[in-house]
Amino acid sequence: MVLTYHSSGVDDLSRFAEVFLAALPLDANVRFEAEMGAGKTSFISKVCHELGIDEVSSPTYSIVNEYKGDRLVYHFDFYRLEDEDEAMDLGIEEYLDGPGLCLMEWPERLPSILDDQSPLLQIEVLNEEERKFILSF
Repeated sequence: MVLTYHSSGVDDLSRFAEVFLAALPLDANVRFEAEMGAGKTSFISKVCHELGIDEVSSPTYSIVNEYKGDRLVYHFDFYRLEDEDEAMDLGIEEYLDGPGLCLMEWPERLPSILDDQSPLLQIEVLNEEERKFILSF
């Protein structure tokens, strides 16, 4: 199944965040693919807001942030990982196999760990404000 959404700005993302959450199982592992600055963390913030989580920050340096709201959410940013061994040392398998919604930025950094069958959200930059979101699962 593929869902597509055209956003005209950050304020326009709440509607798609609702659709995104309704389409996924409670304990999904979602891969986010987009260029730097495309809005991955901004969209994850909107998703978390829909779950009653207001304080969301990029886990660029911590690799993972845990949020508790209506659902347990793990927000990963794998950009700074040197190799897949770092993810294994972090305990990535326990996160992926356990309860909670795992939202993963830069999943291409872990090609042999992450399941290509898990949902994928691609964000295409159309211009400075507009984005196209493509959720495949």
